[in-house]
Amino acid sequence: MREFLSTRRDRIAPDQAGLPAYGGNRRVPGLRREEVALLSGVSVDYYTRLERGDLSGASDSVLDSLARALQLDDAETAHLFDLAHTANASPSARKPRKRADGLRPSILRLLDAITDAPAMIRNNYFDYVAANQLGRALYSPVFAEPAPNSARFAFLNPVAPDFYVDWDKNTQELVATMRGEAGRNPYDKRLTDLVGELSTRSERFRTLWAAHNVRYHRSGVKRLRHPVVGDLELTYEAFELPADPGLTMSTYTAEPGSASADALRVLASWAATKVPPAPTPQAHIDVGAGRTE
Repeated sequence: MREFLSTRRDRIAPDQAGLPAYGGNRRVPGLRREEVALLSGVSVDYYTRLERGDLSGASDSVLDSLARALQLDDAETAHLFDLAHTANASPSARKPRKRADGLRPSILRLLDAITDAPAMIRNNYFDYVAANQLGRALYSPVFAEPAPNSARFAFLNPVAPDFYVDWDKNTQELVATMRGEAGRNPYDKRLTDLVGELSTRSERFRTLWAAHNVRYHRSGVKRLRHPVVGDLELTYEAFELPADPGLTMSTYTAEPGSASADALRVLASWAATKVPPAPTPQAHIDVGAGRTE
C-alpha cells in the first residue's frame, strides 16, 4: 500500500489536481502528502497513516475519496480496495482464494467449436492451460515450451522481443495485470513464487514490478511477428469464466479483408497439418501445472 500510494501521487502534478504550485523548489515530483489529504478530505496525519500501510478502519467512502484525489482508473481503484480489504481481513481469512480444479467438458467443447479465430484459456498464474488448434498455432513459440506460461515466456525467452512487436508495451501490460492479481490474492504462494522467480531472473520485470502499475486485461490490439506467416495485427477480447474462478478465455480476430485476415487463413492451413491435435477432454489439462498434454 505504501508503494502504491506514493507512486500514484508522484505522477500527478499540482496543476493536474487543480492546485496552485507554490514555489519552484518542490522536493517531490508530484503531490505532497498534505495535498492528497486536502483533496481527499482527511487530515494529514490520517493520510500519512494510510500511506504507511495502517488501513485499520478505513471506510469505503475514505477509499473512494482517495481514489478520486489520486485520479485512479477502474483497475487502480479496485486494487486500492483489494489492498485495504486484505489489510483489514482477519488472520483466518488470509488464505488463497479458491481456484478452478480443472476445465469443464463444456468449456473444452466451446474452445473446439471456435474454428475461425485463435482462442486460449489461461489461469491466474499466467499458464496457458488450453487452446484451440488455431490458438496453439498462433502462439506456437509459447506452446513450444514444456509448460506454456505467458509471463515466463515474455521475460525469460530470448525470442519474445521478436515475437511481440510491441514487447515493451506488452510487458508493461502483463506486469500491470499481475499486480492486480497479486492485490486480489496476496497470500497465494504459487503466485508469489512466480513473482520472485521473475524478479530474480529479469531486470526488466524488476523495474516494471517496482512501478506498481495496475490494469485490466480485457481488450486491445496485439501485434505479433509469427515465424510462419509474418506480421499480424489482431484484436483480442478477454472473458473471465465466472463459473471457473481464475480462468480467462481470450480470442483473437483480424479486420476483415486485411493482410492479417489473410495471414490467419494461411496459419489455419498450416495448423491443420503441423499442429498436434487437441488433447482429449479426459486428459486435456492440469490447471494447477499448466500442462496441455
